[in-house]
Parts: sequence; structure tokens; C-alpha cells
Amino acid sequence: MRKTALALSILLLSGSAQAANVGGANLSDKATAGGQTLVLNGGAVRKKLFIKVYAAGLYLPAKQVAAERILATDTPRQMVMHFLYDVDKGKIAEAWQEGLQANTPNTSPAVKQAFSTLSSWMEDMNKGDRLVMTYVPGAGTTVEVKGKVKGVLPDKAVNDAILATWIGPKPGPGEDFKKALLGN
Repeated sequence: MRKTALALSILLLSGSAQAANVGGANLSDKATAGGQTLVLNGGAVRKKLFIKVYAAGLYLPAKQVAAERILATDTPRQMVMHFLYDVDKGKIAEAWQEGLQANTPNTSPAVKQAFSTLSSWMEDMNKGDRLVMTYVPGAGTTVEVKGKVKGVLPDKAVNDAILATWIGPKPGPGEDFKKALLGN
């Protein structure tokens, strides 16, 4: 009986998710979206001058290094921001708007409205707070701020525009950030 319990314990422990240390933040190697297991594609640190602002993780069904393929595929995905420094909601909202303008030319009115809604959901973030955006095809992007669901943004075009702020042609956090999220 004890051998069975010990074997079961070892099996359960070996299957537990590992954590990746990204800029001092622990990000799980796995996440779940729409009942599907996602893997940490890459982790990056957003820096402003010499200050580490947040650690980010991009979770996908399978590792992928091409931003264009990630954006073209309609599969579950998750973006996690673990704040390493205090940032006020106005700065976060401003970054979303700048990222949209830089990476999504000819933005539709619906996507612009979704970004306004996303910006309105932002809160002052303190060191240790998390912002999680989980996209599920057909359901939209669930936005969690500090562990509380703020709402769901509609359709893939909105999630693509959000993700493009990180891995688009002009990522707000910079090319090194983009490369790290893509596992390069």
C-alpha cells in the first residue's frame, strides 16, 4: 500500500508544471485556455531605461518562432504580464493605444473600440500584480487584472491587435522583447 502511495506521489510531482524565471518573476511552463494545454513559447522583460517594468509570457498550443504564423493561426493563446515595478493605469492605457497605432494599420472601428474598453479596464499595477489575457476561438479574449475578470473582448481581430503590440512589426517593448517571446 505504501509503495503504491509513494509511486503515485512521485508520478504526480513529476507531472507538475515547472516555472521559468523571467526577470525575477516565476512564469509557469504551462497554461490552460479553452480546455487546451498551452506551453510557454517565450518569456521577456519589458525595460524602460534601466528599470524592469514587467515580465511577460506568451503561451501557445505548441512552440512557434514566426510571429506571422502565430497571428495567422486561430488557436487558444495567453499573454501574461507580471509587474516588477509600479505602473499607473494611464501609462498602461497609453502603451496599448501606441502599440495599436504602430502595429495595426487601418484599424477597424470595432478594434479601436475594443482597445478603448481594454484601456478602461486597466488599474494601477504594483510590483507582483498580474495582467492575464486569454484568447479562445469563438469566445474572445478574457481580460484578468489582479486576478479579477474585467470582461471579454470579442473576436480574433482584437486579440491579434493586442498580441501585435508585442510581436508585430514595431513592438512597443522593442525587438529584443519580441525575439524573447518568440523563443529566439
